[in-house]
Amino acid sequence: MNSYYPAFLEITGRPCVVIGGGQIAEGKVKHLLACEGQVTCISPNATPNLQKWASEGKILWRKRKYQNGDLKDVFLAIAATNHIKVNHAIACEARTQRTLLNVVDNPRLCGFIAPSIVRRGQVTLAISTGGTSPALARKLREKLESSELLQLAELAPLLSEARKEIKIRKLQICPDRWQSCINTDLLQLVHSGRQTEALEFLLRNLASNEEPS
Repeated sequence: MNSYYPAFLEITGRPCVVIGGGQIAEGKVKHLLACEGQVTCISPNATPNLQKWASEGKILWRKRKYQNGDLKDVFLAIAATNHIKVNHAIACEARTQRTLLNVVDNPRLCGFIAPSIVRRGQVTLAISTGGTSPALARKLREKLESSELLQLAELAPLLSEARKEIKIRKLQICPDRWQSCINTDLLQLVHSGRQTEALEFLLRNLASNEEPS
């Protein structure tokens, strides 16, 4: 198995192509749109949602089969077809065009693989088994989604504000100090809607030489 380098891609405004028009392709298009990719769907047929997004101008739908040249100047492509020969042709063009390619359920042809995703607010967790077991990745995702630990993700906006304030004050805070200040007391303040108090509490503890109270 390949050893994959984990990364989060910036695709805002970048050309992305999904080849296929079924439910799997629809799911891929939905995620690309959520990340503001410029999406083209290539397939003779398409799900009602894909057709709707095309009619609304959210995506471009090329109502035909894949053709060589469809990946020219494309940043990212996803092959969601059931045709082995077509997938191989897409993979060959992707290598030629240096396009990032994911072929659904065929890691051997992929330039990247899509992880199982857990989202909570501004926090995204990506889970990968290196293509060995999608079922295990899904199981881990489902366990994480129901974990109380994920509540800490709700602190992301507050921690972002604190970082800005720390830079303004030109303070040097060691990473371990940040870790000790991210705790249940801070989370309770946020849950109770006391955002200003939570920010003051966090900044005070970050700047203190004592253990967070």
